Amino acid sequence: MFLKTRHPLILASQSPRRRYLLKQAGLDFVVKPPTFDESTVPVLPPRETVMLLAKEKAMEIAGQNPDAWVIGADTIVVIDDQILGKPDSPSSARQMLNNLSGRTHQVLTAFSLHHVAENRHIGECVSTDVVFKPLSHSEIDWYIRTDEPFDKAGAYALQGIGALMVQAVYGSYTNVIGLPVCELMTALLREGIITFQDQ
Repeated sequence: MFLKTRHPLILASQSPRRRYLLKQAGLDFVVKPPTFDESTVPVLPPRETVMLLAKEKAMEIAGQNPDAWVIGADTIVVIDDQILGKPDSPSSARQMLNNLSGRTHQVLTAFSLHHVAENRHIGECVSTDVVFKPLSHSEIDWYIRTDEPFDKAGAYALQGIGALMVQAVYGSYTNVIGLPVCELMTALLREGIITFQDQ
């Protein structure tokens, strides 16, 4: 069985992890990263923030490609209702990891599907609980020296060395990596954006 799309499919993201997950799912798509300035988004509760970011990214590329279905996505790390961004220094990475140590936090990924010509929009947000083991100061310092934390929300990568710090994941694993593949594929099939076809 193969997947078929009625319209071109565009991933509005420069994330190599999202690109990998979509290819692994068997989708045929092109990548067109948005230029949307995330700093223009107002301060909102975490779920509203991530939904708005995904929508804005998708809408930008959908406006330039009205006959295509566009997938926008955004991922945030949340603890105590506070969003943890990407650390900009070793001290900020250390602060984030100390905060996550021995605790459960949430990873929220929203995806937004847009088709301008058909005036259709679908948006969903998926939350996953991630449990960190208690981290020693030496473990945190060692991990920071790997440089992995610095382009990752929450200062860690589950699909990388950061997996050594994660005791448990409750919910979608791929959601933590950057895209809830099961939920996204369910939406694409439900809406008729993709279909199965025989070889």
